[in-house]
Amino acid sequence: MGESTMKRKLKHRHLQLISLGGVIGSGYFLGTGYVLEQAGPAAVISYLLGGIIVLAVMLCLAELAVEQPLSGSFVVYARENISATWACGVGWSYWMTWVSYVPSEMIAAGIIMNTFLPEVGTIWWAVFFGLMVTLLNLFRVDKFGESEFWLALVKIIALVAFSGVAFLICLGLIGNEGCIGTRILLGSGGFAPHGWGSIVLTMVIILVNFQGTEIIGLAAGETADPARSIPTAVRNVTWRIIALYIIPITLLVSILPWDHASLSKSVFAAALAEHGFSHLGALFSFVVLTAALSCSNSGLYGAARTVHALATMGMAPRALGGLSCKGIPSRAIYASIAFCWGVIALYAVHPDAALYTYLLALSGFSGAVAWISICWSQYRRRRRLEAAGMVSLLRYRMPFFPYVPLFGIWAQVLCLLFMVFTPELRSALYLGVPMLVVPMLLYRFLRRRDSV
Repeated sequence: MGESTMKRKLKHRHLQLISLGGVIGSGYFLGTGYVLEQAGPAAVISYLLGGIIVLAVMLCLAELAVEQPLSGSFVVYARENISATWACGVGWSYWMTWVSYVPSEMIAAGIIMNTFLPEVGTIWWAVFFGLMVTLLNLFRVDKFGESEFWLALVKIIALVAFSGVAFLICLGLIGNEGCIGTRILLGSGGFAPHGWGSIVLTMVIILVNFQGTEIIGLAAGETADPARSIPTAVRNVTWRIIALYIIPITLLVSILPWDHASLSKSVFAAALAEHGFSHLGALFSFVVLTAALSCSNSGLYGAARTVHALATMGMAPRALGGLSCKGIPSRAIYASIAFCWGVIALYAVHPDAALYTYLLALSGFSGAVAWISICWSQYRRRRRLEAAGMVSLLRYRMPFFPYVPLFGIWAQVLCLLFMVFTPELRSALYLGVPMLVVPMLLYRFLRRRDSV
């Protein structure tokens, strides 16, 4: 299938930071405003539940990826452990999401640059960043890994710095309001101003903010030592979720009244401005810019590896399965970025702020489907190995089987069902479900026609 010709150039540190590249995108810095609007301070519980789901998915992925470190991994795992038809639907749904969501990150980067240099239009900045991300992905994979390493590092440093400043504000050591304590956290209607049900209704957007962790599975086929790097990345998921999500969000809702949050600007910059640190807003604009570039970078990487895997399995045009002399799926990259530019053109013709939330929800749907597929594949694979008495051959075994994969599957199924009860997210199902089902039907039809 071509995996043997891919260059295993990604280093251990590259893989660790790539797993963060797709996670901390502009959706985290901007989309968190939507979560706070809907759930208030109880958003902390939403992120905690999301983190537990992510950990379950990553444990399942680690067992599969260490046993079979392949590019386009979870699509291959779905074909081998569930069905080829399901793999086709999941793969195309996942690809469609990234090539739709990556342009929104480019647009977000363009909006930020337009505030600094208004004489250059947002769309032109978006096209510029699209070219930059394309070039980064067309370099050797180790160069991609190096760029993602530094882009992700900027975001981590920014979140750690924000946490430090916010903690000092809470204690009253800096800022202009003295010791805050829990006054803001429990004010304006309490910890859950819209009721505890709002926690569940925001879970789809929460899963979007965590989406991207699965990219380490897609990168397994290009990693020098997957048996060491992948389990380490999974073990680090827990502290990363706590350090980069739970702590910053808890401190955020402790210094920013939840009803001051919105989707129009970074809530982190708004929180600092609330306490007299408005000059740090420009710094966070730069961080959101870095986040958008990093998420676009890793998102295009994931999209290209996915469609390359589909092509090698006969589920996409064979031409997209070719590799360049550098061992990268250049044709899949070109096809993916071309679609991204098409979406950017659509934004230019019909700019709509609501489209950003729509894309977040759509990304949450197909991302959850991909994660369900990972847990389902691991569950069926382990059952098969148990029946053959071969579990002991696994180099990495996920703990607490079968409870972890079953929790990962049903928790996400419930999250998707709750989309029906959220009007602004429900419309994403109208495109998300066909994106999953239509490729499956086409694959079944074409395969049946070829067999006649």
